[in-house]
Amino acid sequence: MRPDAPGPYDGGTRREAGAMGGTAGGTADEAAGGTTDGTADGSSPAERFIDAAIGLLERVRKEEAGSISAAGTLIADAFTGGGRVFAFGAGHSSLPAQDVVYRAGGLAVLNLLPVPGAVGVDVVPATLGSALERVEGLAAAVLETSPARAGDVLVVISLSGRNALPVEMASRARELGLKVIGVTSVVYASATSPRNPSGTFLKDHCDVVVDSKIAVGDAELTADGAGAPFAPASTVVTGAIMQAVVASAVGALAARGVTPPLLRSGNVDGGHEWNARVMAEHADRIFYLR
Repeated sequence: MRPDAPGPYDGGTRREAGAMGGTAGGTADEAAGGTTDGTADGSSPAERFIDAAIGLLERVRKEEAGSISAAGTLIADAFTGGGRVFAFGAGHSSLPAQDVVYRAGGLAVLNLLPVPGAVGVDVVPATLGSALERVEGLAAAVLETSPARAGDVLVVISLSGRNALPVEMASRARELGLKVIGVTSVVYASATSPRNPSGTFLKDHCDVVVDSKIAVGDAELTADGAGAPFAPASTVVTGAIMQAVVASAVGALAARGVTPPLLRSGNVDGGHEWNARVMAEHADRIFYLR
């Protein structure tokens, strides 16, 4: 989700982007009969962005329900089988991964698998993170020195799914016996070229793929005078996908008569005590406390 290189429709319209996998039925601008700057129907850029995000979420709900359920089942299977669960994303793709780790209403046993320098944009210069995504061998080194082992589940998040780091992370994880869930925009595989030695995409190395439906370039709006498309929706949509996968896993565990190891907010009475008990009970699967 980093800016990296310009998207193939930079300077174009969202009608062009929609043809490459954007919101279903065209953009909010087109549906309202307005122009790219929203002046015809009076909608503001903020309103149009929210409409675009809603449209993408509706597509995910309709078209990816089976994949989300399958991903939740993999996590539930790992938990009941004694396995552990990890989530990985580089750059802005790390945000949805972090969003399911150690949070109220979430599974206590979800762990972030960090790659030094590639998590978030705190590294300086920020462009270093983008460069690390193209380094061969980095993912294998991280995996092989991590707590991950055969029988565990790894969620790999990458919008484009074309760089060496996420592709290698998924492929090496499967070689080590992990199940891999990929969260990516599948349209990138037909609209861009792989940027890794294998010549493949993240989607090619997963047991389950959830398609985020984000258009190539990750920008939902255009406006006269803006110069380039803007308003990325990938974090909103991918964050929702991750929470939906976790919700599916919780539901699957409960349906099996297994109490999900859920965390409560520390800002409600008794929350810290509840969480301490859950973490103690499942300490062998929690790595963010060590």
